[in-house]
Amino acid sequence: MSMSRDPRCFLWDALRAAEAVQAFLRGKTYEAFVEDDLVRSAVERQLQIIGEALSQLARIDPRIASNVAELRRIIAFRNILVHGYAAIDYDTVWRLIEDKLPELQANLQALLRTSDPERDQSEG
Repeated sequence: MSMSRDPRCFLWDALRAAEAVQAFLRGKTYEAFVEDDLVRSAVERQLQIIGEALSQLARIDPRIASNVAELRRIIAFRNILVHGYAAIDYDTVWRLIEDKLPELQANLQALLRTSDPERDQSEG
């Protein structure tokens, strides 16, 4: 059996994806988001990565994963993005990014700090 990844890698992947979403949307209005296929696709992809990383984390280290607020909802949302593409409501995506993403980022940063005694972030 192959060595599994350090569970913190999944936290790091999710955090990086959340930061990418923020970067893609910096200075953009809801209208600009809805009208820009490229940005919307990029945002949806990063949201999928967040859900996938946290889904993997839940399998590999349920203890750490249990500290992620609304873990099940994040994973469920990823499944909707991946499988229910026709039903994606941009308004829901936008509200989620505005209301929930900053909390998730703070949550992931805190978990990375507490789960990493050496605080060695040189490896990504």
